[in-house]
Amino acid sequence: MTRARSALVSLSDTPWYHVVCRCVRRAFLCGDDALTGKNHDHRRAWIVDRVKQLAGVFAIDVAAYAVMSNHYHLVLRVDAERARGWSNEEVLRRWTQLFDGPVLVQRVLAGRGDELDAASQRAVDEWAEKYRARLADLSWFMRVLNETIARKANAEDGVTGRFWEGRFKSQALLDEQAILAAMVYVDLNPIRAQMADTPEDSDYTSVAERLADAQPAPAELEPARQPEPSPAPATPLLALKCEAHLAELPLQPLMPFDATARLKAAIPFAFDDYLDLVETTGRCVRKDKRGAIATHTPRLLERLNIEPERFIDCATQLMRRFGSAVGAPSHLTELCAARQVKYLRGMAAARGAFERRVA
Repeated sequence: MTRARSALVSLSDTPWYHVVCRCVRRAFLCGDDALTGKNHDHRRAWIVDRVKQLAGVFAIDVAAYAVMSNHYHLVLRVDAERARGWSNEEVLRRWTQLFDGPVLVQRVLAGRGDELDAASQRAVDEWAEKYRARLADLSWFMRVLNETIARKANAEDGVTGRFWEGRFKSQALLDEQAILAAMVYVDLNPIRAQMADTPEDSDYTSVAERLADAQPAPAELEPARQPEPSPAPATPLLALKCEAHLAELPLQPLMPFDATARLKAAIPFAFDDYLDLVETTGRCVRKDKRGAIATHTPRLLERLNIEPERFIDCATQLMRRFGSAVGAPSHLTELCAARQVKYLRGMAAARGAFERRVA
């Protein structure tokens, strides 16, 4: 049964989500279009840059991403507490980086707020609270992301109409095991699709970006990639600002890893442990490497009480094994009660992967 987005994305359940969005056209989002002969790989950079730009505006952090030929994956953390800590002026400034605000809002940001009467000030405060909620809303983040990418692609192709298959699909990540499984699933997408042989060669994935950042700096550094301008000006939809303005937004870095739990807005694992897990799982899923599975068990799996073989199965078939939420059996049961449903798809997979059997 189809459930309302508000029931699937509930910050009271978890701030972590795995989202996926698919292109509707036969002409792929990226790669070579057999129909026209054009190559659209540059659009993958559009998505990576726009995700990072929006992360700098919204109270949303990016833990992992992978941009494929006709869809993309993200693992995101929504930080509503951070948004609540922003002043009204900060909220208005952030929102008007994306949308044209009302005249009263523009007047406040121009330093003329002292000219407002009491009724106008109340109206501005109400707008600020509305925008604050939207800046910590996954649906608004995805709405802006997908609309701006669709505008650029339509302008480049000289067409109009839908670009995305529909609204994004999401999975709530209820615990550390689920976060880990989703990140590995996302980072290994190009390898499973035979688009790359190793994580470091997986273009437009978070793991490849992190590995590149970890390499020693070369003698001559290449300039950092800047967001590409739109191929042609597009008419703003729903009051979104034009691409020329959005392209100037700075890029927000990916979430850091921190196994010490000292950083709140961080991925709760050690980066070397995560790389060990990605490498081991990647060797297991490649058809031509099934006989070369690493013999050691990653330390991270032991600490989180994860069964390695079942975890590999989940990390390669996350979308098939689970429905709208991923997590340990106890956390899925709690979510059933919160949503007032009897069952969530993936309970059997969770019992197999996230409950280590004691001999």
